[in-house]
Amino acid sequence: MRPAGSPRSSPLPAVDRVVAGLTEMVFGELTPGAQLPSEADLATAYSVSRLTVREAVKVLAGRGLLELARGRRAVVREPDGSTFGDFLGAVMKHDPKGLFDLIEVRQALEIHSAQLSAKRKNRAGIAAIEAALQGMRETAAEMGHRWDSATEDRFHEYDVGFHEALALSSGNRLLAYLLEAMAAPLRASFHLSMQGHQLRARTPDETIAAHERIFECVKAGDGRGAAQAMRLHLRESERDIRAAQNARLNGDNILAPKG
Repeated sequence: MRPAGSPRSSPLPAVDRVVAGLTEMVFGELTPGAQLPSEADLATAYSVSRLTVREAVKVLAGRGLLELARGRRAVVREPDGSTFGDFLGAVMKHDPKGLFDLIEVRQALEIHSAQLSAKRKNRAGIAAIEAALQGMRETAAEMGHRWDSATEDRFHEYDVGFHEALALSSGNRLLAYLLEAMAAPLRASFHLSMQGHQLRARTPDETIAAHERIFECVKAGDGRGAAQAMRLHLRESERDIRAAQNARLNGDNILAPKG
C-alpha cells in the first residue's frame, strides 16, 4: 500500500510528510465515518515509525479532521466549522480589531446570503427563519420586564439561529458551513453589540425590526431589498460595537439592555 503523499524522497520532515499524505487521503479518498488504515500499515506505507504516524494522526485530530477513541482506529469526522470558529474566536479575543474584521467578513457573506435566500426562497427556509425571528420577539418581551444573562443568551441564540437559517435557505452549502463555523464568534460579538446598542439609546425591539425587514424581503422574493436590509443591519451592528468598545476604553459602566 502506498497512500497519497508517501514518496520516500520527499524533502518534508517525516511527521509533516505523513500529515500531508493523510490530509490528502481524508479529503480525496475517504468519506466521513471511514476508518484510517492501521498504524502498522501506515508506518509501512510511509516508511516511518508508528510513533510518527501517531503524532501525524494527532495533528489531524487537532484540526478537526479525525476523531480519536481508545482501542480503535482514527475515524474521519463529518466536516464542521469548529476549527475555523476557534480561529475567529482567538482573533477576536486577542485583537480588538478582530471584531471589525468579523463585521467585514459578515458583510461579504451575509449580504449575498440574504440576496440568495430571497431568490431561492422555499417553505422550509422561510419557516426556519421565521421561527428564529419569533424566538427573538418572545425573548425580547421577557427582557422588557426581567433582564438577566440567561435571557440575553437566549436572545442571542435565536439571533444566531436567524442568520444560520438565512444561510441555509440560500441553497449554498459553503455559506451555510461558514455561518455555522462563525456561531460562537457571532454570539460573542452580539453580546458586545447589545451593550453598544443600549449605550446608543436603542432597544432590542429595534434589533428585531431590522431582522423583520430582512425577513419580509426574503419572503417577498426581493433579493435587492434583502441585501440592502442586511447591509443596513450590519452597518448598525458595527456602530453598536464601536460604541461599546469606546465605552470600555473610557471606563464607562455598561448597563443591561432595556425593553
